[in-house]
Amino acid sequence: MAVSLEGRTAIVTGAGGGLGRTHALLLARAGAKVVVNDIPQNIDKAQAVMEEILAAGGQATAFGASVTNEEAVAEMVGKAGAVDILVNNAGILRDKSFAKMTLDDFRLVMDVHLMGSVICTKAVWDGMRERNYGRIVMTTSSSGLYGNFGQSNYGAAKMALVGFMQTLSIEGAKNNIKVNCLAPTARTAMTEGLLPPQALELLGPEYVSPALLALVAENAPTRTTLCAGAQGVEAAQITLTKGISIKGLDDLDAASVILDRLGEIGELGTATVPASGLEQGQVELGKALGA
Repeated sequence: MAVSLEGRTAIVTGAGGGLGRTHALLLARAGAKVVVNDIPQNIDKAQAVMEEILAAGGQATAFGASVTNEEAVAEMVGKAGAVDILVNNAGILRDKSFAKMTLDDFRLVMDVHLMGSVICTKAVWDGMRERNYGRIVMTTSSSGLYGNFGQSNYGAAKMALVGFMQTLSIEGAKNNIKVNCLAPTARTAMTEGLLPPQALELLGPEYVSPALLALVAENAPTRTTLCAGAQGVEAAQITLTKGISIKGLDDLDAASVILDRLGEIGELGTATVPASGLEQGQVELGKALGA
């Protein structure tokens, strides 16, 4: 059965184009009333997306606000009413190797991606808790999950969002607030000259949005990171291996043993996905106590 969001209100940040636009269009097709957000300078683009939704028979409004502006975000959430779904999609790039990157560019990317998501999430969090319903998606990236040359600022922000999601999914569970991450693969201006036309066609942003819809559905998972692009969907997980015990070894010797047995320590066949950060300590205490 098709996913239905009838009666739900969604905010999509950075929705004036690209992924945000296709997210907003699909959420509206599923029945949600969509607040199409973008920075004030792009309000015309946000309004164009709003008009697309209205022309297709959906419900939408446009709101110009930077996600880093707490007052503007609060106003947007206030005007939206009861927000059921938040898609933290807004972002910028300031790519350079770390050696050439300024601290200002590092801070700016962290502010928009990480703090922008924090500010928007904080603005809807209490309302979701009061109504015992919420669906929140953070936009992470393979650059954060696995690294990418020239994107230390972007990668740091994107991996920070995974940590943010991990904790919020635990804190929101009792109030039916499900928090997930989406790592999209879609064509950008940077890929235009690097990939053949056929590959670029397959990397359309519209192929990512179905995964987004799944992450905000009534029966959505929580604490899940989906990777999506080119009509493929994968899951990324942070795992913990069984590892080894270095009990009883001298500290200097222990370091050598760790290096010698790295392959065994990293054996993925023994890996698990911890339910919380406490499990690392429990695993280590189990080794020390001989359990």
